Amino acid sequence: MFIRDNILSILIFLPVAASIIVLLIPRRFDALIRWFSLAAAMAAFALSVPLFFWFDLKTSGMQFQQSVPWVETTRFAINYHVGIDGISLFLVLLTAFLVPVAMLASWRSITERAREFYFSLLILLGAMTGVFVSLDLILFYVFWDAMLIPMYFIIGVWGYQNRIYASIKFFIYTLVGSLLMLVAIIYLGFRNPTGVTFDLLELTAAGPIAKSVQFWLFGAFGLAFTIKIPIFPFHTWLPDAHTEAPTAGSVILAGILLKMGAYGFLRFCLPLFPAAAVYFAPLLIALGIIGIIYGALVAFAQPDVKRLVAYSSVSHLGFVVLGIFAFNIQGIQGALLLMIAHGLATGAMFLIAGILYDRRHSRLMADFGGVWRVMPVFGGFFMIAALASLGLPGLSNFSGEFLVVVGTFLARNWIYAALAASGAVLSAIYILWLYGNVMQGPTEKPAVRSMRDLTVREVFVLTPVVIFIILLGVFPGPFLSRTEASAVRVMEAVKNREQERTVSSQPSAVSKDVTLNSKDVILNNHCVTLNLIQGPFSSWIPSQARNDVVIVQHSVATTCWHLASQPTSSPRTSSSEERGEKR
Repeated sequence: MFIRDNILSILIFLPVAASIIVLLIPRRFDALIRWFSLAAAMAAFALSVPLFFWFDLKTSGMQFQQSVPWVETTRFAINYHVGIDGISLFLVLLTAFLVPVAMLASWRSITERAREFYFSLLILLGAMTGVFVSLDLILFYVFWDAMLIPMYFIIGVWGYQNRIYASIKFFIYTLVGSLLMLVAIIYLGFRNPTGVTFDLLELTAAGPIAKSVQFWLFGAFGLAFTIKIPIFPFHTWLPDAHTEAPTAGSVILAGILLKMGAYGFLRFCLPLFPAAAVYFAPLLIALGIIGIIYGALVAFAQPDVKRLVAYSSVSHLGFVVLGIFAFNIQGIQGALLLMIAHGLATGAMFLIAGILYDRRHSRLMADFGGVWRVMPVFGGFFMIAALASLGLPGLSNFSGEFLVVVGTFLARNWIYAALAASGAVLSAIYILWLYGNVMQGPTEKPAVRSMRDLTVREVFVLTPVVIFIILLGVFPGPFLSRTEASAVRVMEAVKNREQERTVSSQPSAVSKDVTLNSKDVILNNHCVTLNLIQGPFSSWIPSQARNDVVIVQHSVATTCWHLASQPTSSPRTSSSEERGEKR
């Protein structure tokens, strides 16, 4: 079937082709430009939906692959190689979903240069999809930089008062990191022992890279991804970009672009540089925890609605970093789930902020108060988005944050988990403070009393976002089942490479210290299991199953303890009588 075999290429080039047609439409046909652009974006989303059902849950490798020679020379070749797995599947779906939502949200607010605005959105849609499906490093870099240009113009042309400063700052930060990544890509491709290649699958299969080289390459890739997430202290471009961008730009920036940094760590840094990833994990975890707490505290101090939501992104994405570098299935799947949940919840919050600005022409919380009395329908949507952002159980963010905290507890210790969990408490403080200042209280200001409730178009924009927020919170199973195999592959790649490096650097004989460490691991594993099934998760497990687990776990731990306590046998050859006495 043609569509199924070329689905990823269609998702990339359909909006690009539509953008070219938009430029050919005369400017005076404003309605035609808007409806044609929306139809193209909706068509891309409709074509992306079958990926969810066609995706093979049991396959951890790449699916829907397509590889065509692109640039061929005597020394190397660059291929147009695309494919998806569980890591990129939902990011592609989220991209295709949020762009038409952003178009509808800007239907009335963008009145000047509408043709160029929708052209930029369609180009951005194709480039963002290309980032998530590229399996050739040069192709990935082309799409990575291509998406900067339309976003730069979206902020700089259609943004607010300080849009030029914000757009230049966004462009410079991202470009500096990507240039270093390009140098690392070229080095990585030319140092490949089996021949020059930029294909990700071939580079991953080529074997481990020297540890000292991994550090430099991880640093170059990691800097680009750290800036894009962004991780503290590389976050300073984000509040300005969010605050000055139009509503569509803020939705796409928070919902999709920020996820590319976390995606880059999972797709490139962990499989290609596992030893460096393990080495730098404590630093990145520390920065993630700082970002969680710092972002929440600074968000609480913001008088501007959009700036508060921007700093909340810094806090929430700290959880994503924490989950990735926990190096276990709970953490990685929690990070993937939270990436999608954050895109929906924070995207909804920026839609809410845009609606408030369209009516009041202000983003300051002090200019509102008592909005619920005049906009009750709006207040209901605002409440769901706000509760999702603070991590209320049953809504999208809770499942991801919960898995990240559990993964951190299992992989590190309770202190890291407790510090991360404090971010959820702080988020409840600033989100409820925001909602109370804007929606509650008396309606004293005449400008607020004259505000009208949501239009049909605005209800149509917010409804699908809220539906997916609820579905992802109540039924995360379809998501987790499609990401599990890929998450396990990434986790095992890191652990296997690190284990190979450790084993190769240690003598073959088992020392007494290793035996004692094995006993410690057995006891720790036993205690963690008992704490989990007898502690906060006890209500989730039937009592009989819980008792069976305790018995089996205790028996296994006791047996392994005795085996680990046995002295190592002597290497010398013994006579049959001596062996009998030993037995």
